[in-house]
Amino acid sequence: MRFDIVTLFPDCFISVLSSGLLSKALAKQIAEVHLVNPREFTTDKHRKVDDEPYGGGVGMLMKPEPIFAAVESLPILPRREVILMSPQGQTINQPLLRELATNYDQLVVICGHYEGVDDRVLNLVTREVSLGDFILTGGEIPAMALLNGVVRLLPGTVGKEESLKAESFEEGLLDFPQYTRPADFRGWKVPDVLLSGNHAEIAKWRFQQQIERTASRRPDLLETWQQERQGSREQGAGGER
Repeated sequence: MRFDIVTLFPDCFISVLSSGLLSKALAKQIAEVHLVNPREFTTDKHRKVDDEPYGGGVGMLMKPEPIFAAVESLPILPRREVILMSPQGQTINQPLLRELATNYDQLVVICGHYEGVDDRVLNLVTREVSLGDFILTGGEIPAMALLNGVVRLLPGTVGKEESLKAESFEEGLLDFPQYTRPADFRGWKVPDVLLSGNHAEIAKWRFQQQIERTASRRPDLLETWQQERQGSREQGAGGER
């Protein structure tokens, strides 16, 4: 998969791209990341990328011309999405990451800065995406989160791909608690069931823990999961008639 990150601060991504699974995915050519600075596409001697908003107001806006020129300089793959990282966008969640990892060959990610971008930039954009209901100084950190979340879902990035199926949010529930050696650490002991070797009982315990943990930490997720499960049962019952 190809990623084109349009950012005024490409150096922010260097450490992220040279560490951990992202670095390995790039080395294995599972993904490729290109950093594009819109400042390189300015035409004035001051290389100006921002200006005051019409109508007045506090702060500066990113000008449309450099962003358009940067995006239009990129190759166009058949399955391409142009994403603007914006607090007004769709919040990143696991289904979104999986959709992007599955359905697209190229993600162009525009990182806003200052007070945002000229609204005409939306004519380039096919989707707005947000990290959450809060404001940061720019779109770089949300873009890193999006990049990380999508790349780790690409085949070959994670050594044991089956581990991706047993994670928080993949099945609508939070993950179950997990433990490793030692079995007793400062008096905190690993639950006996995990030491039993009884895989059926372990699976049952883990599922129950998912439900309990989701109920206590994210009751909204549990309610959605229960509704979807009930809907699936009703559809199944309808199909048997």
